[in-house]
Amino acid sequence: MKPTKVKRTSQTELSIQWDDGHQGRHTMSVVRKYCPCAGCKQEVEMGESSVMLPIVKPGQFELKSIETVGNYALQFFWGDGHQTGIYTFDYLRQICECEECRRTTAE
Repeated sequence: MKPTKVKRTSQTELSIQWDDGHQGRHTMSVVRKYCPCAGCKQEVEMGESSVMLPIVKPGQFELKSIETVGNYALQFFWGDGHQTGIYTFDYLRQICECEECRRTTAE
């Protein structure tokens, strides 16, 4: 399962067309929130037990560009300079926010 087309549909959303016909939808805030890099994972884990308010950095949800990593992932480059997250295709499908995926996850 691989993306055939990745398109920014607005300042806050991304559309991914998959080779199995699935049309995925992702908000920039969710893609960034679930960044799989070691630094972001640690922040999420620490934040779960903390009562501190999240700090939003300028450009944090501003997508500058996307690059393909081999035949298995995409790398996102954000407005605040963050770029270490490598999102495997499987992982991107797991965090898909389209109606079909949300129904499947809820079941």
